[in-house]
Amino acid sequence: MDGELTFERSSHCANSCCVEVALAPPTGKVYVRNSADPAARIVFSAEEWRAFLAGVKGNEFDL
Repeated sequence: MDGELTFERSSHCANSCCVEVALAPPTGKVYVRNSADPAARIVFSAEEWRAFLAGVKGNEFDL
């Protein structure tokens, strides 16, 4: 693990089922979890996270 992580969520999240994200600065890893199940986490490298954000900004995931 990357030490103690501080997870953040959108201010628009009004319930207990929110996406939360934490950055581990020394490693650049990004941790993502569902606030309803905080023990389950997905870990991304900095490169993977940048690619994901670029996809979001480029509307690659629009339904």
